[in-house]
Amino acid sequence: MAFLEDVFKGSNIGTGLAVGVGVAVVGPLVTPLLAGVLRPVAKAVVKAGLVAYDAGRESVAQLNEATGDMVAEARSELTATRGPAEAPRETPERRPKPA
Repeated sequence: MAFLEDVFKGSNIGTGLAVGVGVAVVGPLVTPLLAGVLRPVAKAVVKAGLVAYDAGRESVAQLNEATGDMVAEARSELTATRGPAEAPRETPERRPKPA
């Protein structure tokens, strides 16, 4: 660890230069290997995200359906309790025709 600290402190320019050249030479050789490993990992993360997104959409759709059913039941119970005379009309409002 002290070796790396000395390199980055600038106490030995030759060592820093050697590390820089080594990275420049080895970098292009290591990059395809890292890409070969990281691509499947990134792909798996994207797949997991898509699965979670689809599951969330399905859950929201089910919740929406259940809520709609409860609202319909509540309306029907209100209509039954009020009686047909007091029930709100289902017809749209009449609007005057434009001249």
